[in-house]
Amino acid sequence: MSDPRQEDLEAAALEELDQAAGLGWKQLSGLTPWGDTFEGFTPAGREVCFERSYLWENAAGGDIRIEVTVYEPQAYEHGARAARTIARDTGA
Repeated sequence: MSDPRQEDLEAAALEELDQAAGLGWKQLSGLTPWGDTFEGFTPAGREVCFERSYLWENAAGGDIRIEVTVYEPQAYEHGARAARTIARDTGA
């Protein structure tokens, strides 16, 4: 049986990941390594914390790994996590 509250967290994590990945490698390379935490709302309107990290996948200047965790302030360990790697554009 699915848990609507967990699905809401997962939807928020994927939405945030899509927005971050939309910046592309060139813009993200200026931010990497970096991370932040901020408060926001899930698609269902629940107040949550968003934690984002931009990390070099293997070596500085290479692929970038974006990690997003969305959680209720009192329940970090029950949050939803999503990650994606943005490949360096070697055609530039």
